[in-house]
Amino acid sequence: MADRKPSYVGFDKASYPWKAEVNYRIRPKLYRVGKGEQGVLICEPYKSELTPQWRFKTPAIAKRSAAKIFRMFKAYLKADDFVGSDMARKFLQMGYTRSRRYANYKGGRKYDKAAGYALKERGIGDPEKAESAAIFYDYWKKAEADLNYAAQKKDWKGRYG
Repeated sequence: MADRKPSYVGFDKASYPWKAEVNYRIRPKLYRVGKGEQGVLICEPYKSELTPQWRFKTPAIAKRSAAKIFRMFKAYLKADDFVGSDMARKFLQMGYTRSRRYANYKGGRKYDKAAGYALKERGIGDPEKAESAAIFYDYWKKAEADLNYAAQKKDWKGRYG
C-alpha cells in the first residue's frame, strides 16, 4: 500500500483557489465550485453564517442542524445566491463526512501522526455519529437533487469554474 498522508500535510496555500480575505458575497465571481467540500471553511461571509448552525454530536442535534442548514440552502437559492447555496450544500456534505469520521475512528482521528501518518484502526469510533451521518447524508442528497441548484451549479461551473 502506498504511503498516504492527509491532504493538509504539505498543503500549498498559495495555489488554493479560495482565499480567506475575499468576501464572496461582494465578489462572487471569484468563487469556484471545486470538488466536495473544498473551500468550505474559508469562504466568507458564508462560513460565518453556516458554521454556528453546523453540529452533529447527537442524532437529535444533527437533525436540527441539517434542517436549519437546508433551510438556509433554500433561502440562498431563492435569493439567487449560488455561492451561498453551494456553501450550504458543502456544509451538509461535511456534516456527513465528519460524522462518518467520528463513527469510524475513535476521536475522529483518521491518521496517526506519531506513526508517520499511518491510518488508524477503523470501526472503533462513536456509533451515535453514524446516525448523525445518515441524517446529514439525506439532506445533502436532497440539496444536490434540487433542480434549481443543479441548473445554477452547471451554469456557474461553465462560466467561472
